[in-house]
Amino acid sequence: MTPTAIPETQLESAMIFMRNLSQCPPSYLNDPGRKDFFEIVWLKNEDPLHDVKSESFEMRGDWIYLIPPYRVHQLNKAGKNGELLSFKREILEEGDKEFLLDIFKIFNVQGEFSCLRLDKDASEDLNGIYHLLTKEYLKENSDIKIVKAFLKVFLLKLIKVKEEEFTGHDIHQKRVYEFLMLLESNYLMVRNIDFYAGKLDVSSKRLNQILKEKLHKTGTQIIHDRIILEAKRLIIHSEHTIKQISYGLGFSDRPYFSRFFKKQTGQTPDEFLKQAQNHLRVKSNTLV
Repeated sequence: MTPTAIPETQLESAMIFMRNLSQCPPSYLNDPGRKDFFEIVWLKNEDPLHDVKSESFEMRGDWIYLIPPYRVHQLNKAGKNGELLSFKREILEEGDKEFLLDIFKIFNVQGEFSCLRLDKDASEDLNGIYHLLTKEYLKENSDIKIVKAFLKVFLLKLIKVKEEEFTGHDIHQKRVYEFLMLLESNYLMVRNIDFYAGKLDVSSKRLNQILKEKLHKTGTQIIHDRIILEAKRLIIHSEHTIKQISYGLGFSDRPYFSRFFKKQTGQTPDEFLKQAQNHLRVKSNTLV
């Protein structure tokens, strides 16, 4: 067995897991340890898994989904052609803080998952790196240092593709990207749109206009969505009480948090927790 490859049922002990989507075993899909992994789902010559409203390109093509750890929902990848690459944070170099921050941003920038539509050039570049990564991963005596190096290059390419997607169209798209980056670093502490507008050197009114145009939501709605996403992850995956979670998210008390959560989701935190626990009993995994 290689240092990086693992038996199908021992995901907890792995640092990285790679499979063709058509060969991904149920033992991986249902493994509770899967929640600790960053997942990259690369669909090849397929339609996207989510609704895409665009007339600027064909739907069928190469799509990459970046799914963060402690995900709330699961994407249905059954029968799709492509690749699955999963890895734990521990495989990344902790000393490279800027790189780690970029990774967290591209995996969380749009909520529960981030999606990239690859053009031909980007797909070819990534295929070359992925081939080298796969070849080393599958070696009987694979070198974890080489695996880490290829993984980092692959992720750096994804970061570049993501940045070009957000900044290569127009100045407003760049503003959206900058706002989302600021949000990821500050949403637990700052929920006032004026703060973000000031950092971006635009008025709050103008920032909201741009966000409505590009993301169909106001800045406040996007901030609230990010808080709710984190709340759901903590409710499902952490051992903290609802009260502890509410304080950790910056709410003054549990009732205030519960009212906020229900206004945004239609459920109280306790109702959401019960739903998640029922799902866990029925499906034997933590994904809802």
